[in-house]
Amino acid sequence: MNTGKQTIKCTVQQCTYNDCNEQYCTLDSITVGTHEMNPTDQQCTDCKSFKKKTS
Repeated sequence: MNTGKQTIKCTVQQCTYNDCNEQYCTLDSITVGTHEMNPTDQQCTDCKSFKKKTS
């Protein structure tokens, strides 16, 4: 699955778009969002392009 740009690093192995061998996202672009009203830390942000990997 070597279709995206290898400039988006990703270590979330449960995501469909993660190339686990190379640790990058296979999408051309991603959407980053938040689940907080006033995000102040890295943990407050989320990859909104995440799609759970199916077995």
